[in-house]
Order: sequence, then C-alpha cells, then structure tokens
Amino acid sequence: MTGFIEVLRHMSAAQKPAKGASVYTLFVNRPAGRVLAALAYRAGATPNQLTVLGALFTFPALAAVALVRPGPGLSVCVCAALAVGFALDAADGQLARTQRSGSVSGEWLDHVLDCVKLVTVHLVVLVSFYRFFSLPDPAFLLAPMLFELAAVVIFFAGILTEQLKRRTAAPAPAEPAPALRSLLLLPVDYGVTCLAFLFLGSQHVFLSVYCTLLLAHLLFMAAFLVKWFRELR
Repeated sequence: MTGFIEVLRHMSAAQKPAKGASVYTLFVNRPAGRVLAALAYRAGATPNQLTVLGALFTFPALAAVALVRPGPGLSVCVCAALAVGFALDAADGQLARTQRSGSVSGEWLDHVLDCVKLVTVHLVVLVSFYRFFSLPDPAFLLAPMLFELAAVVIFFAGILTEQLKRRTAAPAPAEPAPALRSLLLLPVDYGVTCLAFLFLGSQHVFLSVYCTLLLAHLLFMAAFLVKWFRELR
C-alpha cells in the first residue's frame, strides 16, 4: 500500500497544467485517472494497454445505446462505462509520464481513438433517437449530427491550433482566471456528455439535457474558432 501511495503522490506532482480543463476534468476525471494509473503502474501495465482498456469500456457501451431500448438499468451502465473509459483516457497519459514511456505512436493511438469516440457517441444517439424515441418533431434527428459536427471541430481545431502555436511560437493572450475558465468550460467537457447518458431512460429529460449541451457546443465552437484564429494571426 505504501508503494501505491508513493506512486500516487509522484503522479500528483506531474499533472498537466489546469489551463483549458473544466472542473469535471480537474476534480473528477484526472483524480480518477490518477488512481487507475497508479494501479496500472503497480501492475506493470503500459500506457497503450490502458488506452485499449478504455476503448473496451467505451465502445460496447456505445453499441448498447444503439441496440438496446433505453431504460434505467441501461442508463446507469452506459454512464458508468463511459465515465470509466474517460478516466482511463486520462490514466494512460499519466502512466506514460510516470514511466517516461510516452511515444509518438502511443499519442497517435490515443488521439485516433478519441476522434472515433467523439464521432460514435453521437451516431449511436442518432440511431437511438430513430429507433426508440418518440421525438416531438423529426427535426430533432438533426441534433446528433450538429452535436457531432461541433464536437469534432472543437477537438480537431484545438489540436491543430496547439501544433501551429508550437511552430510559430505565437504569444498567448491573457486568459481568464483559471477557476472561472474551468467552470465555463464545463458544458463542453466530454465527461459531462458521459453523465448525460444517466438520463437516457427518461426520453424527455435526456432530449432536454442533450439539446442543451448541443447548444453549448455550438456557441463554444464559434467562440473557440474566432479566438484561435486571432491567436494565430
């Protein structure tokens, strides 16, 4: 146990910066990932193994959304599996930093699976809407498509902006206070999207929560694109 605590302390001192992370990531996902990473370190696992394990939690849960009629049991299982998969996504990077075993191929695998996950999560919602939901209007089938568009654009443009900043060494503009920024970013945190599936068994509640998060993503997408473009000029 002492060894586990020591590893945990070492990982706590080697965290990513808080900038750009929401309160869910800072206070829920990273701490949970840190515990999983410490357990993996003690077990001799590799970062890539944690990445694949995260996919094994995430994608069967997403398949269930498309294939199984929503209910309370399914909602809890899907939400839990997605949350664990997201925590493992944080754990692989923490383990890599602790082991000093980070690699370009590992980073590539992590980002590719993240992209597949972002696309799939909204595709399965679209299928579930079509198969199982009594939608107020067929136009609500557009919601998962727009959500997927916004989520993928934010993900890709954010990574691209980071890479271009490294090449151009563009000075970073003044940022809002970290606590305020972290709170404002909460609606576009993937972890909050995972938590939304807890309401999947109640169609009206899930539809309301999902569309609220969609609106937040569309607004943030527009704001982020303008912000990132100005930073790179």
